[in-house]
Amino acid sequence: MEPGSNKSSSRSSSSFRSQHGCTNCRRSRVKCDEQKPICTRCWQKDLPCRTLFRLKWESTYRDRGIAFGRSKSNRSPPDQRKSSTGAPERSSPFPEDTTWLAVPPVQPWTFVNNDTRFMQRLYVEEQGCAKPHLLPAVDARTALGELGPREPASALSMSPPSSDQLIGIKEAILQNLQSPLSLFPSLDGLGNQVLFDYYMNQICPRTVQSPLSMSPFASVILPYCVSAPPTVLQAIQALAACHWSQSDSRYSELSLRLKARVLNGLRHRINTHPQDIVTKDPEILVVMMFLCLYDIVDDCNQQWIIHLQGAKDIIRLRRRQQIASKGGNHDVQQDPVSSFTELFFAFQDVMGRTACGKAELFGSTYWGEEDTTINPWMGCSPALVSILFSIMDLSRSRQDIISEEGHEMFNARAAALINRLKCIKQESEIDGDNQVIQKIAELKRVTSIVYLNCALYGMTPSDSITKTYVRRILKDIVELLAMEPSCQVVWPLFVAAVELDPLDFAITLDPDTGKMTDGRRLVLELLMKMGRSSVSSVTRARVVIEQVWKSRDFCLSRSSRDKPSLTDLNDWEEFVMPVSDALSLA
Repeated sequence: MEPGSNKSSSRSSSSFRSQHGCTNCRRSRVKCDEQKPICTRCWQKDLPCRTLFRLKWESTYRDRGIAFGRSKSNRSPPDQRKSSTGAPERSSPFPEDTTWLAVPPVQPWTFVNNDTRFMQRLYVEEQGCAKPHLLPAVDARTALGELGPREPASALSMSPPSSDQLIGIKEAILQNLQSPLSLFPSLDGLGNQVLFDYYMNQICPRTVQSPLSMSPFASVILPYCVSAPPTVLQAIQALAACHWSQSDSRYSELSLRLKARVLNGLRHRINTHPQDIVTKDPEILVVMMFLCLYDIVDDCNQQWIIHLQGAKDIIRLRRRQQIASKGGNHDVQQDPVSSFTELFFAFQDVMGRTACGKAELFGSTYWGEEDTTINPWMGCSPALVSILFSIMDLSRSRQDIISEEGHEMFNARAAALINRLKCIKQESEIDGDNQVIQKIAELKRVTSIVYLNCALYGMTPSDSITKTYVRRILKDIVELLAMEPSCQVVWPLFVAAVELDPLDFAITLDPDTGKMTDGRRLVLELLMKMGRSSVSSVTRARVVIEQVWKSRDFCLSRSSRDKPSLTDLNDWEEFVMPVSDALSLA
C-alpha cells in the first residue's frame, strides 16, 4: 500500500470520530458509539471506559487562527498579521483612541488598617526622607514637649530638619502611640482580654429581657471595673470562659483555672483583711455574684447556693454595722453596685424557692408592694415579686393549719393574693421597650396565677383552668421568642412544662390556621431555642422537667383520685419540689 493511501485512510477515519467519544477510542483514532456506561469497543476489549471533557477558550483558538465553535475561522494565521512596525498584531477589545492612565504606586501607607508596628516599620524605611509621611504640619517636637525648647516657625520653614531630628520626632510619636491609656488598666497584666470583650458583647445583652434595655451588668458593673481590683476582672473572665465553653469546649480548662484564681484571691482577701467583710467596699459581693453566676451557668450545681448563703450573711452583717453607725437609723443609702448585687441575690432566692419551696434567705424588704415599674433585668416589677414572696410564705404555713379559724384566714389571704394578681398593672420606664417588656411582664403575671393555684389550691394539670393558662403561656412564649430570641422567660416555661397535662398531646397555638402540636415536643423545642441565648440554667431546668414528666406518667392511674385536703401534699409538692432543689429560675 502506498504511503498516500495511509494518509487518506487516517483522514477519512478521523472525520468519522465522535465528538464525545471515550479516551480509548480517541487514542486508537476510531469512532466511539458513546454507549453508556461503557461503549461497545471497551466492553469487548474489557477496558475502562472514561470520557474526558476539556475546556476550550476562544482566545486560544483566535491566536491559532482557527474557528471556535460555529464562528468563522480567521483565514490568515497570526504570524501573517503584522503591524506597521513589523511585529505581530494582536486584536484588542479596547478602542484605538483609548487613553491609558498611569497606575499610581501602591505604598504601605495607602491602606487604612495600620497599627503601631506597621507604622514603626514604615518610619524605619523612610529615615532618609526629608518630608516623612503621616507627620503633622506643626512642629511635632514642641507638641510632644520632649525634644527641647520651642523654635520659631520660620526656622523650620526655611531649613528642613536634619535626619537626627527626624528620627527623634518619629520615636516621640511612636512612644505616644504605643502607650495609650487603658480603660481597664488591670487587664493589661491579666491577659485573656478577649474574654472581657465576650462578657460585654455576649453576656451583658443576654441578662436583660429586651435588646433596648440597658443591662445592669454593663451600666453598673463596668464603670466599677475601671477601678476594681484584679480579682473582679478575673471573676468576669471566668464567667465569660464558662459561658463560652458551653459552645466551645476549648475554654473549659481555662474557665476552671480562672475560677480557682478567683477563689484563692477571695479567700486571701477575707483571711488577710477580715474587716473588709463589713465595710462599704462592694468587691467581695461582686466577686461572689460572679461566682454564683458561674455555678449557675455550669449546669447549675449546688455550689451557687453556698455563694447565696454566704452573701446573705455578709449583707446582714453590713446592714447591722451601717445601722449601728447611723445611730439606729434603718434608712441606709447604698451605692449602685452594692444595691444591684443585693437585688441579684434576693431575686435568685425568690425565684429558686418557687420550685423547691425552701425557707427564704432574704427577706421581703427588697420588694415594694406599690412599686409596679418593670425592672428590665428581672422582667417584672418588684410588686409582682412581693406577691410571689407572699404566695410562698402562705404555702409553707398551709400544713400547720389545725383550726377552722386558720382555714378561714388562709382562704382570705389566698383570695387577697388572687385579687392583687388580677389588678396589678406593671409599667415600663422605657417607651421603646413597651412591646417586648410588657409582654414578658404580663406573661410572668399569668404564670404567677398558675403557681398560686397549684401551690395554694392544689390544682393539677388535668384541671381545665390549669390547661387554659398553660396553653396561653406556651403561646405567648412562642410569640416572644419569634419577636426577640434572647428574651429570658425560663420561669414561665418551667411552670407551664411541669403543669402540662400528660394526656394533652395536641395543643393549638394558632386558632386561625388550626395547627396542632404536641405539648411536650413544643416545650423541648422552646428549651433548645432558649438555651442558645441564655445565661440561666436551661440545661438543669430541662432535666427537672423531664423527671417531673416521668413521675407523672408513672402515676397516671391516680389522676382521678379525690381532691386532697388543705393540709395534704398538693400536686406541686408531690411532683415538682422533690427534684427541684438548687434550681435557679431567675
